[in-house]
Amino acid sequence: MPRIKLGIDRIDEYLDVFCNKHVGLITNPTGMNSELCSTIEILSEKTHLVSLFSPEHGVRGDLQAGVKLDTYQDEQTGCTVYSLYGKDKKPSPEMLENIDIIAFDIQDVGARYYTFLYTMAFAMQAAFENSKKFVVFDRPNPVGGIAVEGNILEETYRSFIGYYPIPQRYGLTIGELALLFNKEFSINCDLTIITMHGYQRKFIYQDLELPWLMPSPNIPTSQTTFAYLATCYFEGTNVSEGRGTTKPFQIFGAPWLDTQQLIDELHACHLVGVRFRKIYFTPSFSKYKDVLCHGVELIIDDYLMFEPVKTGMTIIYIMSALFTEFEFIKPYKDGMHPMIDFLNGDVFLREHQITLSDIYHKLEKDREIFQKLKGKYHLYD
Repeated sequence: MPRIKLGIDRIDEYLDVFCNKHVGLITNPTGMNSELCSTIEILSEKTHLVSLFSPEHGVRGDLQAGVKLDTYQDEQTGCTVYSLYGKDKKPSPEMLENIDIIAFDIQDVGARYYTFLYTMAFAMQAAFENSKKFVVFDRPNPVGGIAVEGNILEETYRSFIGYYPIPQRYGLTIGELALLFNKEFSINCDLTIITMHGYQRKFIYQDLELPWLMPSPNIPTSQTTFAYLATCYFEGTNVSEGRGTTKPFQIFGAPWLDTQQLIDELHACHLVGVRFRKIYFTPSFSKYKDVLCHGVELIIDDYLMFEPVKTGMTIIYIMSALFTEFEFIKPYKDGMHPMIDFLNGDVFLREHQITLSDIYHKLEKDREIFQKLKGKYHLYD
């Protein structure tokens, strides 16, 4: 297995960037070096760390999805911790008043609808607006740096689960994505990427000699990141996405679901790299808490062949056509559009405007467009 150096592993090579600077750090429990030493402690020792900024789930990862927190003092460092998941998603001038550098070290999951991407983007905007430097400690994309999948988001449906016009599976490291955001969407902050050493685009996380550190409570394994790209859409439906089980996103279902009928329809679609297994589960929290659900488990046989976005859209399309009990739910924060439109970045999944074949064609067209664009920002072969 390849042994790579993460961005934070190379801090000693970049100490001149931090010399005589006051540093604020955006991080969570994935912010660790290869020896499992926390980025918080590393920067406390090697730089003048003065503030911490918390994304969704908290700096220490102790909060479930959607839970807000207030400003507090970190017990271990004494640093003030500011929340960037609540009413303030962008650091305010007051938060940045005593900071010269905003550093970012969080493991992403390779999916457009993961909120950490926009925590980074909004902080980059704040860095530009307040004349601060922005530094990203780069990390692997767990679903690989080659494959691109999905439709490019329509800006009508921009939100904190999809802000810029990129596809669901973008095939860039978090540092490369920062470069793309900065240039293509005119953020124009003073940006430095501390790159990895020994990383190759073809790697998925299972290829690496690195432990998987949960970036959020419902992404317990690196394999979950592939399933998440397929089944996160269920967050906008009355189907459980497996929260409250030991396999979130790898299983989905509802009390009313005819799983065999669904599986038979999915087999007819000849989706590659994946099989479907009938199961039963009872969530301990979230949708259908304490209610027995008829469900399906994704068995991913080939992670390189598997097309999670195509698979997820196929499942949603078939379920919405087959089952009268199926519903799109949860108006998102604008109070007007269902959440599915923001997860999808478009309305075609909900409105059935086009056929499944047309959806596949759209995914391929948008893949080709973004594949050409992203190559300009590759930092690794």
